[in-house]
Amino acid sequence: MHKILLVEDDPNLGLVINDNLTRNGYAVTLATDGSSAWDAFKSNQYDLCILDVMLPQKDGFTLAKDIRNKNTAVPILFLTAKSMEEDRLNGFKSGGDDYITKPFSMKELIFRIEVFLKRSAKPQDNDIDFTIGQYKFDYQNLQLHIADHIQTLTQKEANLLKHLCEHQGQVVKRAEILEAVWGSDDYFLGRSMDVFISKLRKYLQKDPCIQIKNIHGVGFQLEINLGV
Repeated sequence: MHKILLVEDDPNLGLVINDNLTRNGYAVTLATDGSSAWDAFKSNQYDLCILDVMLPQKDGFTLAKDIRNKNTAVPILFLTAKSMEEDRLNGFKSGGDDYITKPFSMKELIFRIEVFLKRSAKPQDNDIDFTIGQYKFDYQNLQLHIADHIQTLTQKEANLLKHLCEHQGQVVKRAEILEAVWGSDDYFLGRSMDVFISKLRKYLQKDPCIQIKNIHGVGFQLEINLGV
């Protein structure tokens, strides 16, 4: 049974989500503030976290950063107000993987959760490694190695880098990446993808041979120029 940490300070909405998730076979821990949610996360193993942005004691962004410092792989889904684009972008920057806007249907939420759990599952073939210039990319363990430095990735970062590696030297369309990594071609997810691309560029900057090129209006291209 998959375990979900649900953090929502609206008692009515929290109970509705909790009841629906429980009826769909999930084991749910419901927290109503960021501090108690953090205590619960430190004491238990969760397969997915659902965080509201506006929380008492510790807001959702701070909570996500704390969770990411402890666990880079667990998917984080933010609950955001429909009009707050900045909340969504800040959510991705703080370690979130996706968002769902209020109001939302329980059917949509369940679908998002199922997609997340499927995409974050470890592959049966665990021996998935890539060489990227001077880097070694260990997909299974979410790690980038160069010399004596190890960068741990989130699952979403690893999935994105894996997709680029599988198409090294090719121009990969934005819509294709969104469908493959996020499961949907959506404007706001496209904005979040740009955030993730920036993070990958930062992680790979120790090797000047490596570039993730932005092909304007089309997509991205992972290129390794050995002549640099």
